[in-house]
Amino acid sequence: MIARMLILALLFAAGLSATADQDPEPVALIRSTADYVLAQIRQRKAELEKDSSGIYDLVQEKILPHFDFRVMSRGALGRYWRRANEAQKQRIAQEFQELLVRTYATTLLNYSDQEVEYLPFRGKPDDKRVTVSTRVHDKGGPPIPIDYRLYRTSDGRWKIYDVVVDGVSLVSNYRSSFAAEVKKGGIEGLISSLSEHNRKQRGA
Repeated sequence: MIARMLILALLFAAGLSATADQDPEPVALIRSTADYVLAQIRQRKAELEKDSSGIYDLVQEKILPHFDFRVMSRGALGRYWRRANEAQKQRIAQEFQELLVRTYATTLLNYSDQEVEYLPFRGKPDDKRVTVSTRVHDKGGPPIPIDYRLYRTSDGRWKIYDVVVDGVSLVSNYRSSFAAEVKKGGIEGLISSLSEHNRKQRGA
């Protein structure tokens, strides 16, 4: 559920509200990214089904720059983040990023034509943290609420630091498993576990 809906949350942009030009900046960021990625998938679907490496390239180039995986990793690790040194924090963020890419990227090829409704934006121009609320309309079921949590960087850009799908936070979803790994093998044990999982997913 969380894997499938995260992909919908990130990428389906058949919005039912205002156009991108009328959107507040955080909404426009999400919508424009989704528009581009979906257009690429529609145009290149046969090619991407034959060679999935293109999906990873697309995600890396167009989606990941809008996420702050260090902040997401800190949230997922919770109180154990303070136990990690700087090199370990960088490794955790790197491995967590690859984990999400490997887990969700190929799901893009299985999308259908769900619609995303962008709810009225609640925020002020000078807000440092905002939430963009949407609802995904899928055939045969009630709409699913999906919220994007973003913060404004020091240079004025917006970064996503969490996605909440039907009340379930992506970051919190990993917190218990990360904590279990730390309790079992420390910070290095968590890094090794993430690295091994990613290695297997790469087929290395």
